[in-house]
Amino acid sequence: MYVISYDIDKDRTRTKIAKVLENYGTRVQYSVFECSITEGQFEELYSQLATLMSGEIEGNIRFYQLCKSCIGKIAKLGCKPDESTNDFDDLFII
Repeated sequence: MYVISYDIDKDRTRTKIAKVLENYGTRVQYSVFECSITEGQFEELYSQLATLMSGEIEGNIRFYQLCKSCIGKIAKLGCKPDESTNDFDDLFII
């Protein structure tokens, strides 16, 4: 899984980036997507986003790859009204 976040000032570029990401993953925050994709799909996605970012002098896109072990340890607080799952079984608070 990849977590991809962006901080783009230009509305037009930001909208294009969001539309590309919507084809590969799920929006979990306004500018954050979770993408369960293969390495090949990631390379394709990265290439598309790199093309959109070429020539931009401000803003950035960050890519975080999560291993299977890390995915199982994802915790979240709060939920959308239609969510009712408990993701805190492995959560330790210190």
